[in-house]
Amino acid sequence: MARTVIGNLLRGLKNGTSCANKTKIKIRVRKLKMKELRSVKMKTIKSIRLKNFKRFQKYEVSFFENTNILIGDNEAGKSTILSAIDLCISASRSKIEIHGIENIFNQRSIYEFFSTGKKFSELPIMEIEIFISGIEDEFFNGKNNSYSALKDGMRLRCSPDEALIKEIKEILAEPENHFPFEYYKINFETFSGNSYSGNKRPIKYVMIDTAISNNEYAHKEYTRNMYECSLEGNEKAKHSFLYRSTKENFSSGVLKELNERVKYKFGLKNNSKSNFESDLTILDNDIPIEYKGKGQQCFVKANFALSKRKNGHDVVLIEEPENHLSHIKMKCLIEEIDSTKTRQLIITTHNPLICSRLDLRNVQILSGKDDKPIVLNDIPEDVAEFFIKAPDNNLLEFILSEKCILVEGDAEYILMESFFYKEIGKKPHECGVAIISVNGTGFKNYMQVAKATKAKVAVIRDNDKNGNENCIENYADYLTESIQIFFDPSDDRYTFEVCVYQDNRNICDELFLPGRKTLSVLEYMLSNKTEVAYELLRKKSEEISTPKYLKDAIKWINE
Repeated sequence: MARTVIGNLLRGLKNGTSCANKTKIKIRVRKLKMKELRSVKMKTIKSIRLKNFKRFQKYEVSFFENTNILIGDNEAGKSTILSAIDLCISASRSKIEIHGIENIFNQRSIYEFFSTGKKFSELPIMEIEIFISGIEDEFFNGKNNSYSALKDGMRLRCSPDEALIKEIKEILAEPENHFPFEYYKINFETFSGNSYSGNKRPIKYVMIDTAISNNEYAHKEYTRNMYECSLEGNEKAKHSFLYRSTKENFSSGVLKELNERVKYKFGLKNNSKSNFESDLTILDNDIPIEYKGKGQQCFVKANFALSKRKNGHDVVLIEEPENHLSHIKMKCLIEEIDSTKTRQLIITTHNPLICSRLDLRNVQILSGKDDKPIVLNDIPEDVAEFFIKAPDNNLLEFILSEKCILVEGDAEYILMESFFYKEIGKKPHECGVAIISVNGTGFKNYMQVAKATKAKVAVIRDNDKNGNENCIENYADYLTESIQIFFDPSDDRYTFEVCVYQDNRNICDELFLPGRKTLSVLEYMLSNKTEVAYELLRKKSEEISTPKYLKDAIKWINE
């Protein structure tokens, strides 16, 4: 219906319509196209469940329909999630063989098996389940899943081969602990219980791993995937036929004269390793992208995968898109990602700009403590918008921190680590504490994020001559047992520099009094906060006393 109306309107534009009416028609067409776009049911990955896969004994991630940003410390499992999706949807046994079952099986589950008697019936099973939305196909619908409920999707299952029970039991009866990986079978099944191969994928997806941009296999796999998703009708058969015909013509024509004078003829290969798809590449300004720099390769691959095409991918998986990209290129790619509304994106990253500019509410934090990630989609909209526009201020470090001290400016940041070491005898990172400088107007936004991440946060700020109003009443709705604010209670000690000066008068006078003609030492410290802090750190870090409210914050964050 919408397409018919759009067609009629577009024909009206060609029939001498007035400029005013043309503008109205264009607006109407744009609205109808947006309405039609929203009415199209996107095919997406609704969730993934892992059992004994790599670092996860049990883990589940539910995905948003559009953009998903997976973050976490090193070895948190971000790449593992993308790898699981790739292995399960592709239904590729060769990919599993490349990895090796022994390398993708959860090691803790094996250790626990050996510590509980080595019974055949208790051998661990590895499973990857992918739940799909937006498809209507009985082939993928059924109860063959861990919920035992009607769902759409497929699973990869790695379990002991029951036909080899005798051999497996003989291995388990040996005194040494040898796990029978070689006696496990791999099954790709749909939730209806049918065997599943990669030829009948319910969704089109592409995986872009920027860490292996120079890997020939990965490049060819990407090129083939992009080619197939760009085809229309019978183009593939046509291209393959013409390519083979061209090779045959070259052999029979161009090589004819040469072959007539030699004992054995020359010809062109035409096998699975040298065919149309294996010879295909992607050009950037007429240059194959494999000959471009790593950064440009990453940008082109991501940009191409995200571009709007009739037969484009349903899901795009991107592993750390920031790799090899300059700051400007990264911003261009972020804009491209942000404008993508017709497909699902699942991105892993260590880049704070990606987290903030693509909306914190799309972020999921992976950790080893829970069987699900921490989701930030409940962060208020105004907080998410603040971080889209604000400098990142080590935002990613803050999100990933279990303990954090937020300070108001550069001066506090410069001296805080020294104060921390003086009070605890260890550096902050040795205690799992991050120190982050935040503009005072941003404290509330960071505190809102901390509520979602459940981090322990000490906020340190000046009382600005009214501690009750500025520090207590101002943050009353943001404080919890794990989020506390620390300030000097005396209105006379209204800022950090005043507190440092009053607690270290002799040291400050010694450093900053010489040469002062008009400004007092305190006035000089207030006018040159960063320089003063650096001089104190460089020359008097071991002698300077820590103001009490900072001592209290340091003690509390370490309790």
